[in-house]
Amino acid sequence: MLKARANRGASGENAIVQTVKNVDVIIGTIAIVIAHGMMGEMTPLMTEAITCSQALKIIIPISQENLQIVGAPQIPLPRLVEHLIDDYLSEICQPNI
Repeated sequence: MLKARANRGASGENAIVQTVKNVDVIIGTIAIVIAHGMMGEMTPLMTEAITCSQALKIIIPISQENLQIVGAPQIPLPRLVEHLIDDYLSEICQPNI
């Protein structure tokens, strides 16, 4: 986050649990809603906080878990990110005029 010039950055279970209460949108792979996903990085408390958050959740349908997503197209990650930006974030991030 900080390398991308964010003003602040945090990581870890408590940072996630506290932050998701105050955000409008959460974006991530399917692993962010699977306990012990991301090679064990996602704790049950983190996944519960994310799924219970009032934020809009945009899930990118890729997984390194032992999980198949039926109906999800096999599109490379860079194309999925383009699709995310063009079709979702451009609508959400419209400036209020």
